[in-house]
Amino acid sequence: MADIATLGEFGLIDHLTKDIETKNSSTKYGVGDDCAVLHYPDSRVLVTTDMLMEGIHFDLTYIDLQHLGYKAAMVNINDIFAMNGTPRQMTVSIALSKRFTVEDMEAFYSGLRMACDKWGIDIVGGDTTSSLTGMAISITCIGEAAEGDIVYRNGARDTDLICVSGDLGAAYMGLQLLEREKAVYYQQLKEENAKTNVQGAKNLDFQPDFAGKEYLLQRQLKPEARGDIISRLREAGIRPTAMMDISDGLSSELLHICKQSHCGCRVFEKNIPIDYQTAVMAEELNMNVTTCAMNGGEDYELLFTVPIGDYEKVQALDDIHLIGHITRPELGTMLVTRDNNEFEIRAQGWNPLKK
Repeated sequence: MADIATLGEFGLIDHLTKDIETKNSSTKYGVGDDCAVLHYPDSRVLVTTDMLMEGIHFDLTYIDLQHLGYKAAMVNINDIFAMNGTPRQMTVSIALSKRFTVEDMEAFYSGLRMACDKWGIDIVGGDTTSSLTGMAISITCIGEAAEGDIVYRNGARDTDLICVSGDLGAAYMGLQLLEREKAVYYQQLKEENAKTNVQGAKNLDFQPDFAGKEYLLQRQLKPEARGDIISRLREAGIRPTAMMDISDGLSSELLHICKQSHCGCRVFEKNIPIDYQTAVMAEELNMNVTTCAMNGGEDYELLFTVPIGDYEKVQALDDIHLIGHITRPELGTMLVTRDNNEFEIRAQGWNPLKK
């Protein structure tokens, strides 16, 4: 196990990035100088940044560093797709405590590069520093789009159709599953320590119960950016009027679009796409599956609106679901239940600053 301190900051950066080759003509100069040099002569530049903190956004008890690198990259890449853009470059900054090794960072960069290679993205820079509290990750993704192609959150209009890609709630159910098994593990560890009177027993034979729930784990630990949906929409000649990705929960994202577009909405519970494993896990935990789908977060699917005239085009596309429509603002933001009752949609999803 190699000690990061023996390499130093620049030695570590060189070790992790020495064989990176650029893929985009807009990347004029990448890692190795004070700044990367990019060139976008005929398009608008899109920039998004996410910060991930150990203990807040990820738990290394149940996500390995390769998966963490992949997930950290994908959630940023998806923000570019959510603006109807094309991701091109990425910068990666990491703060590390002394418990991490060079091999740990190799695993992290392996996942990071796997995600970037999938979408043809160049890693062009970043920073590393020390941390007293674990690991912190800050990733910036840079993309491009023609000015007329960019889709904002403020373009939804009365009668527009509301669509989502994929299915919802599975990532949240995956998190609940991981937290449940983690709690079981620590309880067994506590009992083993009590028997042996030794703290931190190393040889606990624990096998988590994940059988039949592999999809939920995949959705939580290895999310995928939905560039495939953007490609299908373009091929079908559909330009969304408003769009964003579902990171904090469907309810929160719907309210963002409605607020910025000065409109209301009607979303139908029966139309919300939910995977079978999600429904089974929700029942197992005695949770309302619609609540999980509306408020769970971390699905990283695309929520978008399209003109009503595109109804037949959207219906013909795989993995896109019509869940409701946009209304006038005075009609409110409402969820229509299976028995035709209406309830106001409230933002109950992930709030990173909530006490």
